[in-house]
Amino acid sequence: MSNETQIKALEQKVLALISEEPDHFLVDIRIKPTNNFKIYIDGNQGISVEKLVSYNRKLYKQLEEEGQYPEGDFSLELSSPGLDEPLKLHRQYLKNVGRFVEVVMLDGSKAEGKLLSATDEEIVVEEIKGKGKKATTVLHTLPFSQIKTTKIQIKF
Repeated sequence: MSNETQIKALEQKVLALISEEPDHFLVDIRIKPTNNFKIYIDGNQGISVEKLVSYNRKLYKQLEEEGQYPEGDFSLELSSPGLDEPLKLHRQYLKNVGRFVEVVMLDGSKAEGKLLSATDEEIVVEEIKGKGKKATTVLHTLPFSQIKTTKIQIKF
């Protein structure tokens, strides 16, 4: 079975599993050559470890019962996307409005600042340049079609 076929089959199983929780959504599925399945699930208000463990157990049991991987020749990891993972879905942008982000554009330029809003077509990032009385605010309107990656930044 090809990776793409496996991903589609897993996607259907995960979507059925999380369908009772409309707040939760599938972000990504990755398969390593060793049949290591990494599945990223998130929620509008985040997702608890307990819920991920519950999903993991149900999905693992389902995969075992189907017998596609004899002798349990697979591993399954369910987690929420960490801060090192770029935002992929519009729902993730909406969830992270108000947080600091670093946006890398397709042309290599970067914009850093607070994510103010996200529409279907673009995001608005507020960048503050300078410090104190000399600080100026610049609003960047960035179309999704020009964004390469967006990552959450931790500010202390």
